[in-house]
Amino acid sequence: MPMPESHPHAVAAAAAGLALASTSSRRSLSLGSSISQSFRQMDTEDPFGRAQSDHDDEENLRWAALEKLPTYDRMRQGILRRALDNDQQQQQRQSVEVVDIHKLAAGGDGGRALLDRLFQEDSERFLRRLRDRIDMVGIDLPTVEVRYHQLTVEADVITAGRALPTLWNAATNFLQGLIGRFGSSNKKNITILKNVNGILKPSRMTLLLGPPSSGKSTLMRALAGKLDKNLKVSGSITYCGHPISEFYPERTSAYVGQYDLHNAEMTVRETLDFSRRCLGIGARYEMIAELARRERDAGIKPDPEIDAFMKATAVQGQETNIITDLTLKVLGLDICADVIIGDEMIRGISGGQKKRVTTGEMLTGPARALFMDEISTGLDSSSTFEIVKFMRQLVHVMSETVMISLLQPPPETYNLFDDIILLSEGYIVYHGPRENILEFFESAGFRCPDRKGVADFLQEVTSKKDQQQYWYLDQEQYHYVSVPDFAERFKSFHACQQMQKELQIPFEKSKTHPAALTTRKYGLSSWESLKAVMSREQLLMKRNSFIYIFKVTQLIILALMSMTVFLRIKMPHGQIADGTKFFGALTFGLITIMFNGFAELQLTIKKLPVFYKHRDFLFFPAWTLGVANIILKVPVSFVESAVWVVLTYYVMGFAPAAGRFFRQFIAFFATHQMAMALFRFLGAVLKTMVVANTFGMFVLLIIFIFGGFVIRRNDIRPWWIWGYWASPMMYSQNAISVNEFLASRWAIPNNDTTIDAPTVGKAILKSKGLFTGEWGFWLSIGALIGFIILFNMLYLWALTYLSPSSGSNALVSEGEDDVNEMALEGRRKDARRSKDEISQVVSSDPGTNGGTNTLAQSRVTLPFQPLALCFNHVNYYVDMPAEMKEQGFTESRLQLLSDISGTFRPGVLTALVGVSGAGKTTLMDVLAGRKTSGAIEGDITLSGYPKKQETFARISGYCEQTDIHSPNVTVFESITYSAWLRLSSDIDDGTKKMFVEEVMALVELDVLRDALVGLPGVSGLSTEQRKRLTIAVELVANPSIIFMDEPTSGLDARAAAIVMRTVRNTVNTGRTVVCTIHQPSIDIFESFDELLLLKRGGQVIYAGELGRHSHKLVEYFEAIPGVPKITEGYNPATWVLEVSSPLSEARLNMNFAEIYASSVLYRKNQEVIKELSIPRSDNQDLSFPTKYSQNFYGQCAANFWKQYRSYWKNPPYNAMRYLMTCLFGLVFGTVFWQKGKNMYGPLATLMLYLKIKVSG
Repeated sequence: MPMPESHPHAVAAAAAGLALASTSSRRSLSLGSSISQSFRQMDTEDPFGRAQSDHDDEENLRWAALEKLPTYDRMRQGILRRALDNDQQQQQRQSVEVVDIHKLAAGGDGGRALLDRLFQEDSERFLRRLRDRIDMVGIDLPTVEVRYHQLTVEADVITAGRALPTLWNAATNFLQGLIGRFGSSNKKNITILKNVNGILKPSRMTLLLGPPSSGKSTLMRALAGKLDKNLKVSGSITYCGHPISEFYPERTSAYVGQYDLHNAEMTVRETLDFSRRCLGIGARYEMIAELARRERDAGIKPDPEIDAFMKATAVQGQETNIITDLTLKVLGLDICADVIIGDEMIRGISGGQKKRVTTGEMLTGPARALFMDEISTGLDSSSTFEIVKFMRQLVHVMSETVMISLLQPPPETYNLFDDIILLSEGYIVYHGPRENILEFFESAGFRCPDRKGVADFLQEVTSKKDQQQYWYLDQEQYHYVSVPDFAERFKSFHACQQMQKELQIPFEKSKTHPAALTTRKYGLSSWESLKAVMSREQLLMKRNSFIYIFKVTQLIILALMSMTVFLRIKMPHGQIADGTKFFGALTFGLITIMFNGFAELQLTIKKLPVFYKHRDFLFFPAWTLGVANIILKVPVSFVESAVWVVLTYYVMGFAPAAGRFFRQFIAFFATHQMAMALFRFLGAVLKTMVVANTFGMFVLLIIFIFGGFVIRRNDIRPWWIWGYWASPMMYSQNAISVNEFLASRWAIPNNDTTIDAPTVGKAILKSKGLFTGEWGFWLSIGALIGFIILFNMLYLWALTYLSPSSGSNALVSEGEDDVNEMALEGRRKDARRSKDEISQVVSSDPGTNGGTNTLAQSRVTLPFQPLALCFNHVNYYVDMPAEMKEQGFTESRLQLLSDISGTFRPGVLTALVGVSGAGKTTLMDVLAGRKTSGAIEGDITLSGYPKKQETFARISGYCEQTDIHSPNVTVFESITYSAWLRLSSDIDDGTKKMFVEEVMALVELDVLRDALVGLPGVSGLSTEQRKRLTIAVELVANPSIIFMDEPTSGLDARAAAIVMRTVRNTVNTGRTVVCTIHQPSIDIFESFDELLLLKRGGQVIYAGELGRHSHKLVEYFEAIPGVPKITEGYNPATWVLEVSSPLSEARLNMNFAEIYASSVLYRKNQEVIKELSIPRSDNQDLSFPTKYSQNFYGQCAANFWKQYRSYWKNPPYNAMRYLMTCLFGLVFGTVFWQKGKNMYGPLATLMLYLKIKVSG
């Protein structure tokens, strides 16, 4: 960063003035050395006028001195007031102190205290203070206007004749593809976005809505400049009139993706710190410097707190920064800032918190346009509202351009947006002000009903299946209005015509702010980027230290074993025959070192998803990650090579000279580096574990065959001699062998006349086909260094230019079992049930055990026993986390659930609701018996009998939030497998099959019976279909009680309605169903019968019926003094979370948990619990003769059946294994052509090959 020129005397004078001001202030007040204490309002009136005057004089002196400093020094210092308490006079005084901006920017207590002070009222006032300072001196903020005109995006998809990827189908499709190359192509062109137009203006926030597969993500990626290069794009996209080819849209805008890709071992703060550091500060420093100059010229003294904050945000290159603390506070992540993110194998933050981390990554940068794709997944409605509210403030106050896509936005969140884009089937159905969208659809004959969220209405009104219920023109007969018809009708709507007029007027490029568009590719210099990546990789190595410790431990164990096999007292030297033992010991060590580098393959592949995201978003140049890994792995090679050589060299009895010892270490070190470079390269190229492991094994075997141990150079056929010279292991073998056998102790005259060599050592080398001169060692080391450079350069090339495995080419099937067609038919199977059916409350008598409930019983093939689950005064404790103990918590246990009581009854659908951290999933896990640690207190009964986990697991089902299924089986096979293992062995196969069919019909999966499950987000079933499959897999176990953890999370409004219909069908069979739910729409929320509402800390604040239109819930809370009335049309779920929030409790000075505990409703619930806790005379305690439904034979048969079908439907895996087996057989056969008389080498290699195949 350039420093402005200034006269040295002026700098000295200014510094002296600043020092004088500091000295003067110390004579009147004692200054503290820390700024971590709380700050007081600068405009607070001091009752002691003289003291206030002294403070003002002191502050003015400091400002005068600060303004005399040159820009660079002035930007590094700020002035803040710090409150001092006077206990004797019970009054407060303030001291003025100079703070180091770099220390303040680094966060810590000082930065967080400043943020607490700035956010004392609300975030909007803080943003207003920032904007007011900028406007006061006439500085314009950079703004971005995004236009897209006649934008069309197309993709080539591969059509296959058979949908299920079995081995037979895959082979047939492959042959058809080959034939198609000489005839018609098997690729078809589909259009994702169809000639769309629009303008995204600064200071306006746009909501993007649309059903699944409408093209929302494609539109966002196109506007953000992040489309796959294989897609065909036509039309124009401009930022402030400039096409995206004239700047870097990846840095001018920020795209928040749907998938949460993060390093699991890093904490939330570390993740955001890294993204903030890489994205840089943009033009922030230059703007603040210009701002300070204008203020000085105009004689304006800025708000000290705002000045200090703005200067702190302009500091670049620090590992931590105040911007991270700001982002954590805004997104509500400060409570988990120091918790690792985690993944499937590492426990970390929740799914909703991960989604907020994904959003925070992009918010830390300087981008002026934000495209945020489905940022509310996993969040409760209150958290979503707060995040969108802050984004609205950011847009309106700081003139940003923001487009957000949401799945199920509640009405209050929907109303925060200025503009709406409705996208369906690739067409823009509407793009304009939010206030006019209902007018547009009413002009087409469709009206949004009362108590229906507008966003839900918009996503359903274009659907052929859902459209008719919204037709309101009684005088006209309903007719289906297609999406193209809507798009054509919109062209004549006044909002579209106004937008078209604006599009016809080109944006004046001369009005573009110089800082609006980014022309610099990266936010940091190459050196700073390397330092940032190196710091992160070092942190990841530290967090994954177990891997490296395990590898060293493994080496030590192998070294101890080899030391006992090749013990020096058993290894004489002096004869050619003796050399064979030493040669074997050297080769074993070489193989061990080579295989020790194989772990680099998996470590590299594990990093690739996060790396691709950072690379494509221009966080850093790709080569920086490669160089950082190369440098950081040098010490690893050094330690592992040293461990092996130090432990084995003298014990095995190698040449005792110190020079030979160090030369062997150099050879092993170079070999280890070469192996790590090779497998890093293979991991970066092959990208998937299955392919990389298989091909990596093949490469290892080829290197081993031509390494000089299995077959000698003189015995290799002429057509394979190039493989010998190309094998890195050959040079390693030569280096360690030449180093050993040319030692003085092997310089004994050779008496073997069959080998023409002067010494025994050279005779051994010659007999093995190795180099026979000292030059061979250094030649081999040079060759290994060449391989290290080559493989590392190829690794850097792969990181820079190769794309992720999942390309843009889709596979569309055209056969009878076409998955997409079946899914479409599933949606069209019946006319959609009316809203009343979805949200209908099934009436039941809460005072009974469920046996006399009036239920819409569905016919079930298998009987089950309806059961009521009662829990009374349940508490749950875990050991106090070490992080909290470090923060001063002295208790030994942490209470997560506090005195929770309630009932779940047959035929009653219960919602478990609460903000993030309220303990919803924890309570379900405790009741379901899934908590294996911690202490549980209280009573849990099952129809009056104490709950026994052994039997409860047999009669209950648990649908997790994450839909985990085997990808290579069909829907029917998944459900059949569950039924096989979980239904009683007394039930015959025919009955089981009938029950499977009935369950599939119940959850509306019968038309998808032969659809492959596939991988989430890649292939197979959609998210909504996977959720229904999760329910079916549990339902087919014929449970009496089913727990569902967020069954509608991650679904759009229509898909959520389908899932809730499935849940309602399940309840109507007489089962007990409990669902945790995060962000329910009005329809979904009111489809539940009862509600168990938790507050943060695991306390109940409501348990009871919802009533029609949630009137019982509303009446309960509105009866509490001070609770505001619900607004007409407001979502009751959102309202109750808002009025019961910690902020609301603090404002009302009440505890809703205590109010509930003293209410009539609580006493009524206790009576119900008492009644249901007494066993009925006709009920018996549950018991089963065996722990599992099936015996050992039945379990084995079920697993063999499933694995057979999984392998049969996994052609890539089988093809790779068959290909590698045939390829290796071909290489193996041609290398050992007519060498059958000496089978020791081939047998050794074959054993090694089989060992790796089995272990892989």
